[in-house]
Amino acid sequence: MDYLLVLTVGLLAGVLSGVVGTGSSMMLMPVLVILYGPQQAVPIMAIAAIMGNLGKVLSWWREIDWRACGSYCVTAVPGAMLGVRTLLALRPHVVDIALGIFFLAMVPARRWLARQSFRFTCWHLALIGGVVGFLTGIVVSTGPITVPIFMGYGLAKGAFLATEAAASLAVYGAKVSVFQQFGALPTHVVMDGLIIGTSLMLGTFGARRIVARMSAHTFRALVDGLMLMSGLSLLYAAIR
Repeated sequence: MDYLLVLTVGLLAGVLSGVVGTGSSMMLMPVLVILYGPQQAVPIMAIAAIMGNLGKVLSWWREIDWRACGSYCVTAVPGAMLGVRTLLALRPHVVDIALGIFFLAMVPARRWLARQSFRFTCWHLALIGGVVGFLTGIVVSTGPITVPIFMGYGLAKGAFLATEAAASLAVYGAKVSVFQQFGALPTHVVMDGLIIGTSLMLGTFGARRIVARMSAHTFRALVDGLMLMSGLSLLYAAIR
């Protein structure tokens, strides 16, 4: 029954992530923490996230902007590895508050940037990547941060989903490698992550038709709604 619950939530989370580019961890983490505890939930989610992002990459392979992906990853990957190493030295509620405020602020900021016709360049992606990669190593996911970053570069729908997923794949791969170095990936954790990741991957494949039929305006509205919910949930978790 535990696996049935996790796989069902994972499938729904995969569809959500496949439509708006993020959100799988927000749905899955509460369930994983209850069933496995916080120490095992983080590496399990990291492995599952790799498979979920792989599903998006395979679904939209031809639309990946490799230049944007490479510019972001050149600093985000080492940043994520450094973030994992400093994970235990930080107070989680401080990170939650900072990220929550950031997510809420990005909703009007993204709309303002769109009205100004401002676009991030590859240099911007490289500068931002190190900071976001570091935060990704500390918290479970920073998907709501990468969403406005890659959309600010000018990507939308399939191109956005594929490029963001390819970059996240590299970052989460680096994160998992550090977990492995510290002995935080026993066999049962890897197996649980692969099983849950399979449901995420199937969900992302199912989301392709939804995204293909969706207008760019509707897509951006869904992203804004997700960032709003992410910011409020993080602030609630930090102050409760």
